[in-house]
Amino acid sequence: MKKSIILTFIIALWSIASFAQQALGGATNIISPEVHNNQTVTFRLLAPNAKEVKISGDWMPAPRSADMTKNADGIWTYTTSALASDLYMYSFFVDRFKTTDPNNVYLIRDVATVTNVFIVGNGKADLYQVNNVPHGTVARRWYDSPGNNKKRRITIYTPPNYENTNEKYPVLYLLHGAGGDEEAWIALGRASQIMDNLIAQGKAKPMLVVMTNGNNAQEAAPGESSMGMYKPSMQVANTPGKMEETFPDVIKFIESNYRVKADKANRAIAGLSMGGGHTINISRLHPNTFDYMGVFSAPGAADGNAEYDKTLEQQKANGFKLYWIAVGKTDFLFDRVTAYRAKLDQMGFPYKYRESEGGHTWTNWRDYLSEFAPMLFK
Repeated sequence: MKKSIILTFIIALWSIASFAQQALGGATNIISPEVHNNQTVTFRLLAPNAKEVKISGDWMPAPRSADMTKNADGIWTYTTSALASDLYMYSFFVDRFKTTDPNNVYLIRDVATVTNVFIVGNGKADLYQVNNVPHGTVARRWYDSPGNNKKRRITIYTPPNYENTNEKYPVLYLLHGAGGDEEAWIALGRASQIMDNLIAQGKAKPMLVVMTNGNNAQEAAPGESSMGMYKPSMQVANTPGKMEETFPDVIKFIESNYRVKADKANRAIAGLSMGGGHTINISRLHPNTFDYMGVFSAPGAADGNAEYDKTLEQQKANGFKLYWIAVGKTDFLFDRVTAYRAKLDQMGFPYKYRESEGGHTWTNWRDYLSEFAPMLFK
Protein backbone atom coordinates (compact mmCIF):
# COMPACT_ATOMS: atom_id res chain seq x y z
CA MET A 1 0.00 0.00 0.00
CA LYS A 2 2.82 2.40 0.96
CA LYS A 3 4.70 1.60 -2.28
CA SER A 4 1.55 2.40 -4.28
CA ILE A 5 1.15 5.78 -2.54
CA ILE A 6 4.83 6.62 -3.08
CA LEU A 7 4.63 5.64 -6.76
CA THR A 8 1.52 7.78 -7.22
CA PHE A 9 3.29 10.72 -5.55
CA ILE A 10 6.36 10.32 -7.81
CA ILE A 11 4.18 10.20 -10.95
CA ALA A 12 2.36 13.36 -9.81
CA LEU A 13 5.65 15.17 -9.22
CA TRP A 14 6.92 14.06 -12.65
CA SER A 15 3.72 15.34 -14.29
CA ILE A 16 4.00 18.72 -12.57
CA ALA A 17 7.66 19.01 -13.54
CA SER A 18 6.90 18.07 -17.15
CA PHE A 19 4.11 20.66 -17.34
CA ALA A 20 6.40 23.30 -15.84
CA GLN A 21 9.10 22.53 -18.39
CA GLN A 22 6.56 22.84 -21.19
CA ALA A 23 5.44 26.20 -19.81
CA LEU A 24 9.02 27.38 -19.59
CA GLY A 25 10.04 26.16 -23.01
CA GLY A 26 6.83 26.78 -24.89
CA ALA A 27 5.70 24.83 -27.92
CA THR A 28 7.48 27.09 -30.38
CA ASN A 29 10.54 29.29 -29.92
CA ILE A 30 9.16 32.56 -31.28
CA ILE A 31 10.69 35.95 -30.55
CA SER A 32 8.20 38.79 -30.64
CA PRO A 33 8.75 41.65 -30.69
CA GLU A 34 12.34 41.67 -31.94
CA VAL A 35 13.94 45.13 -31.87
CA HIS A 36 16.72 45.26 -34.48
CA ASN A 37 19.89 47.36 -34.41
CA ASN A 38 18.48 49.64 -37.12
CA GLN A 39 15.46 50.34 -34.84
CA THR A 40 13.00 48.42 -36.97
CA VAL A 41 10.86 45.94 -35.04
CA THR A 42 9.58 42.52 -36.13
CA PHE A 43 6.45 40.94 -34.66
CA ARG A 44 5.57 37.25 -34.94
CA LEU A 45 2.46 35.24 -34.10
CA LEU A 46 1.78 31.52 -34.58
CA ALA A 47 -1.79 31.24 -35.90
CA PRO A 48 -1.80 28.59 -38.67
CA ASN A 49 -5.60 28.44 -38.94
CA ALA A 50 -6.22 32.16 -39.03
CA LYS A 51 -7.44 33.74 -42.25
CA GLU A 52 -6.35 37.28 -41.39
CA VAL A 53 -4.04 38.77 -38.77
CA LYS A 54 -3.50 42.49 -38.26
CA ILE A 55 -1.31 44.43 -35.88
CA SER A 56 -2.37 47.71 -34.29
CA GLY A 57 0.29 49.97 -32.76
CA ASP A 58 0.31 53.46 -31.31
CA TRP A 59 3.16 54.48 -33.66
CA MET A 60 0.95 53.92 -36.71
CA PRO A 61 -1.01 56.65 -38.48
CA ALA A 62 -4.80 56.28 -38.71
CA PRO A 63 -6.42 53.76 -38.92
CA ARG A 64 -3.53 52.40 -36.78
CA SER A 65 -3.41 48.89 -38.22
CA ALA A 66 -1.48 46.87 -40.78
CA ASP A 67 -1.73 43.39 -42.29
CA MET A 68 0.68 40.69 -41.16
CA THR A 69 2.08 38.10 -43.58
CA LYS A 70 1.79 34.33 -43.07
CA ASN A 71 4.66 31.97 -43.88
CA ALA A 72 4.67 28.21 -44.60
CA ASP A 73 4.98 27.39 -40.88
CA GLY A 74 1.81 29.28 -40.01
CA ILE A 75 3.72 32.19 -38.43
CA TRP A 76 2.45 35.67 -39.21
CA THR A 77 5.05 38.45 -39.32
CA TYR A 78 5.23 42.19 -39.63
CA THR A 79 8.28 44.47 -39.62
CA THR A 80 8.05 48.21 -39.01
CA SER A 81 10.10 50.95 -40.57
CA ALA A 82 12.72 52.46 -38.23
CA LEU A 83 11.01 53.80 -35.10
CA ALA A 84 12.06 56.76 -33.01
CA SER A 85 13.26 56.02 -29.50
CA ASP A 86 10.18 55.60 -27.28
CA LEU A 87 7.95 53.16 -25.40
CA TYR A 88 5.25 51.72 -27.69
CA MET A 89 2.02 49.75 -27.25
CA TYR A 90 0.45 47.24 -29.62
CA SER A 91 -2.14 44.46 -30.02
CA PHE A 92 -2.97 41.74 -32.56
CA PHE A 93 -6.30 41.15 -34.31
CA VAL A 94 -6.74 37.50 -35.30
CA ASP A 95 -9.75 37.20 -37.61
CA ARG A 96 -10.95 40.47 -36.01
CA PHE A 97 -10.50 39.13 -32.47
CA LYS A 98 -8.28 41.44 -30.43
CA THR A 99 -5.56 39.69 -28.44
CA THR A 100 -2.21 40.30 -26.80
CA ASP A 101 1.08 38.87 -28.02
CA PRO A 102 1.58 35.46 -26.32
CA ASN A 103 5.34 35.76 -26.79
CA ASN A 104 5.62 39.11 -25.01
CA VAL A 105 5.09 38.98 -21.25
CA TYR A 106 5.38 42.77 -20.89
CA LEU A 107 1.93 44.31 -20.56
CA ILE A 108 0.46 47.49 -19.10
CA ARG A 109 -3.11 48.17 -17.97
CA ASP A 110 -4.64 51.47 -19.03
CA VAL A 111 -8.11 51.74 -17.43
CA ALA A 112 -9.69 48.43 -18.58
CA THR A 113 -7.37 47.70 -21.52
CA VAL A 114 -4.28 45.49 -21.22
CA THR A 115 -1.71 46.11 -23.94
CA ASN A 116 1.72 44.76 -24.84
CA VAL A 117 4.64 47.19 -24.68
CA PHE A 118 8.22 47.38 -25.95
CA ILE A 119 10.99 49.97 -25.88
CA VAL A 120 13.15 51.23 -28.72
CA GLY A 121 16.31 52.72 -27.22
CA ASN A 122 19.16 54.86 -28.55
CA GLY A 123 17.44 58.08 -27.57
CA LYS A 124 15.02 59.48 -25.03
CA ALA A 125 13.66 56.02 -24.16
CA ASP A 126 17.02 55.13 -22.62
CA LEU A 127 15.59 56.99 -19.62
CA TYR A 128 12.72 54.45 -19.52
CA GLN A 129 15.03 51.43 -19.34
CA VAL A 130 16.32 49.77 -16.20
CA ASN A 131 20.00 50.66 -16.55
CA ASN A 132 23.00 49.66 -14.46
CA VAL A 133 22.72 52.62 -12.08
CA PRO A 134 21.75 52.97 -8.39
CA HIS A 135 18.04 52.33 -7.95
CA GLY A 136 15.43 53.90 -5.76
CA THR A 137 12.72 52.03 -3.88
CA VAL A 138 9.05 51.96 -4.88
CA ALA A 139 6.57 51.32 -2.07
CA ARG A 140 2.80 51.12 -1.92
CA ARG A 141 1.68 52.65 1.37
CA TRP A 142 -1.69 53.06 3.03
CA TYR A 143 -2.39 56.36 4.74
CA ASP A 144 -5.22 57.68 6.86
CA SER A 145 -7.34 60.27 5.05
CA PRO A 146 -9.78 61.81 7.54
CA GLY A 147 -11.12 64.06 4.79
CA ASN A 148 -12.23 60.98 2.84
CA ASN A 149 -13.10 58.96 5.95
CA LYS A 150 -11.03 55.99 4.75
CA LYS A 151 -7.58 54.50 4.41
CA ARG A 152 -6.16 55.16 0.95
CA ARG A 153 -3.14 53.92 -0.99
CA ILE A 154 -0.31 55.92 -2.53
CA THR A 155 2.82 54.95 -4.43
CA ILE A 156 6.06 56.43 -3.11
CA TYR A 157 9.46 56.50 -4.82
CA THR A 158 12.40 57.09 -2.53
CA PRO A 159 15.75 57.88 -4.20
CA PRO A 160 18.81 55.59 -4.21
CA ASN A 161 20.44 55.20 -0.76
CA TYR A 162 17.49 56.77 1.06
CA GLU A 163 17.52 53.85 3.51
CA ASN A 164 21.27 54.22 4.19
CA THR A 165 21.47 57.92 5.08
CA ASN A 166 20.00 60.42 7.52
CA GLU A 167 19.60 63.03 4.80
CA LYS A 168 16.33 64.87 4.28
CA TYR A 169 14.95 65.14 0.72
CA PRO A 170 12.57 67.35 -1.27
CA VAL A 171 9.29 65.93 -2.56
CA LEU A 172 7.53 65.92 -5.93
CA TYR A 173 3.80 65.09 -5.74
CA LEU A 174 2.94 63.57 -9.14
CA LEU A 175 -0.72 63.28 -10.19
CA HIS A 176 -2.38 61.09 -12.83
CA GLY A 177 -5.11 61.85 -15.36
CA ALA A 178 -8.69 60.65 -15.80
CA GLY A 179 -8.87 56.86 -15.82
CA GLY A 180 -5.60 56.55 -13.93
CA ASP A 181 -4.76 55.81 -10.31
CA GLU A 182 -1.71 55.52 -8.07
CA GLU A 183 -0.23 52.93 -10.47
CA ALA A 184 -0.39 55.06 -13.64
CA TRP A 185 2.86 57.04 -13.38
CA ILE A 186 4.83 53.97 -12.33
CA ALA A 187 3.50 51.72 -15.11
CA LEU A 188 2.63 53.95 -18.06
CA GLY A 189 4.85 56.86 -17.08
CA ARG A 190 8.02 54.86 -16.20
CA ALA A 191 8.50 57.35 -13.36
CA SER A 192 10.89 55.24 -11.27
CA GLN A 193 13.16 54.45 -14.24
CA ILE A 194 13.17 58.09 -15.34
CA MET A 195 14.07 59.28 -11.84
CA ASP A 196 16.78 56.61 -11.34
CA ASN A 197 18.44 57.57 -14.61
CA LEU A 198 18.13 61.36 -14.21
CA ILE A 199 19.57 61.19 -10.69
CA ALA A 200 22.41 58.88 -11.82
CA GLN A 201 23.27 61.32 -14.63
CA GLY A 202 23.32 64.23 -12.19
CA LYS A 203 20.47 65.92 -14.08
CA ALA A 204 17.94 65.75 -11.26
CA LYS A 205 18.37 66.12 -7.52
CA PRO A 206 17.52 63.08 -5.39
CA MET A 207 13.91 63.47 -4.31
CA LEU A 208 10.86 61.55 -3.19
CA VAL A 209 8.10 61.18 -5.78
CA VAL A 210 4.62 60.66 -4.30
CA MET A 211 1.98 59.34 -6.70
CA THR A 212 -1.54 59.67 -5.37
CA ASN A 213 -4.91 58.27 -6.38
CA GLY A 214 -6.98 61.26 -7.51
CA ASN A 215 -10.25 59.28 -7.56
CA ASN A 216 -11.47 59.96 -4.04
CA ALA A 217 -14.22 57.34 -4.27
CA GLN A 218 -11.51 54.68 -4.47
CA GLU A 219 -9.36 53.35 -1.66
CA ALA A 220 -6.81 52.21 -4.24
CA ALA A 221 -6.30 51.06 -7.82
CA PRO A 222 -8.77 48.45 -9.16
CA GLY A 223 -8.05 45.03 -7.68
CA GLU A 224 -5.94 46.52 -4.88
CA SER A 225 -8.68 47.48 -2.43
CA SER A 226 -11.52 45.99 -0.39
CA MET A 227 -13.75 46.47 -3.44
CA GLY A 228 -12.12 43.36 -4.94
CA MET A 229 -11.33 42.49 -8.55
CA TYR A 230 -13.94 44.50 -10.41
CA LYS A 231 -13.65 45.65 -14.01
CA PRO A 232 -12.02 49.09 -14.07
CA SER A 233 -13.92 51.99 -15.57
CA MET A 234 -13.03 55.55 -16.49
CA GLN A 235 -12.92 57.64 -13.32
CA VAL A 236 -13.18 61.41 -13.67
CA ALA A 237 -12.94 63.50 -10.51
CA ASN A 238 -14.42 66.97 -10.25
CA THR A 239 -11.76 69.64 -10.06
CA PRO A 240 -11.78 71.57 -7.85
CA GLY A 241 -13.36 69.08 -5.50
CA LYS A 242 -12.57 66.49 -2.85
CA MET A 243 -9.05 65.92 -4.16
CA GLU A 244 -8.05 69.53 -3.51
CA GLU A 245 -9.83 69.63 -0.16
CA THR A 246 -8.17 66.47 1.20
CA PHE A 247 -4.70 66.77 -0.33
CA PRO A 248 -3.20 68.01 2.97
CA ASP A 249 -3.85 64.49 4.31
CA VAL A 250 -1.24 63.20 1.83
CA ILE A 251 1.32 65.87 2.73
CA LYS A 252 0.81 65.21 6.44
CA PHE A 253 1.43 61.49 5.98
CA ILE A 254 4.60 62.01 3.96
CA GLU A 255 6.05 64.61 6.29
CA SER A 256 5.23 62.49 9.35
CA ASN A 257 6.66 59.25 8.01
CA TYR A 258 9.58 60.15 5.72
CA ARG A 259 12.75 62.18 6.05
CA VAL A 260 11.75 65.15 3.93
CA LYS A 261 12.30 68.89 3.90
CA ALA A 262 8.91 70.14 4.99
CA ASP A 263 8.81 73.60 3.52
CA LYS A 264 7.55 75.34 0.39
CA ALA A 265 10.99 75.52 -1.25
CA ASN A 266 11.23 71.73 -1.14
CA ARG A 267 7.75 70.82 -2.36
CA ALA A 268 6.73 70.43 -6.01
CA ILE A 269 3.46 69.31 -7.55
CA ALA A 270 2.73 68.26 -11.14
CA GLY A 271 0.10 66.34 -13.01
CA LEU A 272 -1.21 65.38 -16.42
CA SER A 273 -4.66 66.18 -17.83
CA MET A 274 -7.08 65.83 -14.89
CA GLY A 275 -4.02 65.75 -12.61
CA GLY A 276 -2.84 68.97 -14.23
CA GLY A 277 -6.17 70.52 -13.28
CA HIS A 278 -5.68 69.21 -9.74
CA THR A 279 -2.20 70.77 -9.76
CA ILE A 280 -3.57 74.18 -10.74
CA ASN A 281 -6.28 74.05 -8.09
CA ILE A 282 -4.31 72.50 -5.22
CA SER A 283 -1.52 75.03 -5.67
CA ARG A 284 -3.84 78.06 -5.84
CA LEU A 285 -6.07 76.87 -2.96
CA HIS A 286 -3.01 76.15 -0.83
CA PRO A 287 -1.04 79.11 -2.19
CA ASN A 288 1.96 79.03 0.14
CA THR A 289 2.63 75.29 -0.05
CA PHE A 290 4.57 74.67 -3.29
CA ASP A 291 7.42 76.49 -5.02
CA TYR A 292 7.25 74.35 -8.18
CA MET A 293 4.19 73.52 -10.31
CA GLY A 294 4.02 71.42 -13.48
CA VAL A 295 0.82 71.56 -15.54
CA PHE A 296 0.88 68.91 -18.28
CA SER A 297 -1.85 69.04 -20.97
CA ALA A 298 -4.40 70.73 -18.72
CA PRO A 299 -6.29 74.03 -18.81
CA GLY A 300 -7.31 76.19 -15.90
CA ALA A 301 -10.42 78.32 -15.82
CA ALA A 302 -10.23 81.09 -18.43
CA ASP A 303 -13.51 82.84 -17.68
CA GLY A 304 -13.96 85.78 -15.34
CA ASN A 305 -14.42 83.90 -12.06
CA ALA A 306 -13.55 86.53 -9.45
CA GLU A 307 -12.92 84.09 -6.60
CA TYR A 308 -10.77 81.87 -8.81
CA ASP A 309 -8.74 84.86 -10.00
CA LYS A 310 -8.31 86.06 -6.42
CA THR A 311 -6.63 82.79 -5.44
CA LEU A 312 -4.28 83.02 -8.42
CA GLU A 313 -3.42 86.59 -7.43
CA GLN A 314 -2.63 85.39 -3.91
CA GLN A 315 -0.45 82.60 -5.29
CA LYS A 316 1.38 85.14 -7.43
CA ALA A 317 1.83 87.50 -4.47
CA ASN A 318 3.26 84.74 -2.29
CA GLY A 319 5.83 84.01 -4.97
CA PHE A 320 7.16 80.73 -6.34
CA LYS A 321 10.13 79.50 -8.32
CA LEU A 322 8.54 77.71 -11.30
CA TYR A 323 5.10 77.42 -12.90
CA TRP A 324 5.65 75.20 -15.95
CA ILE A 325 2.92 74.61 -18.55
CA ALA A 326 3.34 72.02 -21.32
CA VAL A 327 0.98 70.82 -24.06
CA GLY A 328 1.12 69.13 -27.46
CA LYS A 329 0.22 71.05 -30.61
CA THR A 330 -2.50 68.56 -31.55
CA ASP A 331 -3.80 68.01 -28.01
CA PHE A 332 -7.60 68.35 -27.94
CA LEU A 333 -7.14 70.71 -24.97
CA PHE A 334 -4.67 72.96 -26.80
CA ASP A 335 -7.13 75.86 -27.30
CA ARG A 336 -8.23 75.76 -23.67
CA VAL A 337 -4.61 75.77 -22.49
CA THR A 338 -4.02 78.77 -24.78
CA ALA A 339 -7.00 80.58 -23.21
CA TYR A 340 -5.72 79.87 -19.71
CA ARG A 341 -2.29 81.22 -20.66
CA ALA A 342 -3.95 84.40 -21.95
CA LYS A 343 -5.58 84.84 -18.52
CA LEU A 344 -2.21 84.40 -16.79
CA ASP A 345 -0.58 86.86 -19.21
CA GLN A 346 -3.26 89.45 -18.47
CA MET A 347 -2.67 88.99 -14.73
CA GLY A 348 1.10 89.20 -15.09
CA PHE A 349 1.29 85.71 -13.58
CA PRO A 350 4.79 84.34 -14.38
CA TYR A 351 5.10 80.93 -16.05
CA LYS A 352 7.27 79.02 -18.49
CA TYR A 353 5.70 77.37 -21.51
CA ARG A 354 6.66 74.21 -23.41
CA GLU A 355 4.87 73.35 -26.65
CA SER A 356 5.61 69.94 -28.12
CA GLU A 357 4.55 67.89 -31.10
CA GLY A 358 1.78 65.33 -30.67
CA GLY A 359 -1.34 65.22 -28.58
CA HIS A 360 -2.82 63.94 -25.33
CA THR A 361 -0.47 61.00 -24.95
CA TRP A 362 1.89 59.26 -22.55
CA THR A 363 4.64 59.87 -25.09
CA ASN A 364 4.37 63.57 -24.26
CA TRP A 365 3.85 63.11 -20.51
CA ARG A 366 6.97 60.98 -20.11
CA ASP A 367 8.84 63.74 -21.99
CA TYR A 368 7.40 66.38 -19.69
CA LEU A 369 8.43 64.52 -16.53
CA SER A 370 11.92 63.98 -18.00
CA GLU A 371 12.20 67.76 -18.60
CA PHE A 372 10.41 68.99 -15.48
CA ALA A 373 12.24 66.94 -12.83
CA PRO A 374 15.69 68.42 -13.64
CA MET A 375 14.32 71.95 -13.07
CA LEU A 376 13.30 71.23 -9.48
CA PHE A 377 14.87 72.29 -6.21
CA LYS A 378 17.69 74.32 -7.77
